[in-house]
Amino acid sequence: MNSIKHILWATDYSEESREALLYADVFAKTLGAKLSALHVVPDFSSVLYESLPAAEAELAGRIKESSEAARARILEISRSHGITFDGVLVMKGSPAKAICEAAQKTKADLIVIGPAGASAGARTAIGSVANLVLRSASVPVLVTKKCKGAPSVKKVLVPTDFSDREDIERDHAWKLAKGFKASLLFLYVMELFGHDFRLTEEHFHAVLGKLKARRIKEHEDVQIREDVYKAHNAAEGIVDYATIHNYDLIVMSTHVGKIARFFLGSTTEKVVARSPVPVFVIPGERV
Repeated sequence: MNSIKHILWATDYSEESREALLYADVFAKTLGAKLSALHVVPDFSSVLYESLPAAEAELAGRIKESSEAARARILEISRSHGITFDGVLVMKGSPAKAICEAAQKTKADLIVIGPAGASAGARTAIGSVANLVLRSASVPVLVTKKCKGAPSVKKVLVPTDFSDREDIERDHAWKLAKGFKASLLFLYVMELFGHDFRLTEEHFHAVLGKLKARRIKEHEDVQIREDVYKAHNAAEGIVDYATIHNYDLIVMSTHVGKIARFFLGSTTEKVVARSPVPVFVIPGERV
């Protein structure tokens, strides 16, 4: 049964957010989910009220006008793209905080946003809004990338390190693959340098055997494969493999296993920033 029934698309009207809308629409239509749109209006009223108390009414009016203009602009996007929204939200405040609050308020199962800040010349970090949403969201976040033509999800890649959370990632990936009628690949990146453990050439067969032993029960309508890839580090290996083999989506959690280097800010953040394909990020456990 599909676990994504309501999708929240957050927009700042940028080109990146318009690309994100294409993915949000495809996900909604393919998975039979509702689609809501959100724009966040900056709120400087508390600071300005303190310095200019007489201007409170005027400022409140301007914020209301901005909100109405934002709602009208979203409706125009709806008409121009031929996409129907089940809900249109305009909130004020910090963008990342408002996005997470809106997801809770609407009971959204997925947040769709653009990378907001990553560029070809600086692809080692994602935008602050996307970063904060990934760190704070209690539901999965799809960080999209620029696509050529209409978005399509036919090949899904799932990095694995045999951790306990692997089952959670596989469950999400399985449902997505089944909904999109896509194939699944579970990838183990064998790191060559820079870490406490090292797998050598002779361990290839053992790693593949472990992957096969832990794979989800295969169904005839979903193709499931496993592979091992050598790279200097996990993020590099994941991105390289997805690029070389033309994958359409990467599914991973905000931390993979209990090793510190896998926490968000390391592998996941680097994959989101550097990947040329969208990344479906599953929230980590809140401790």
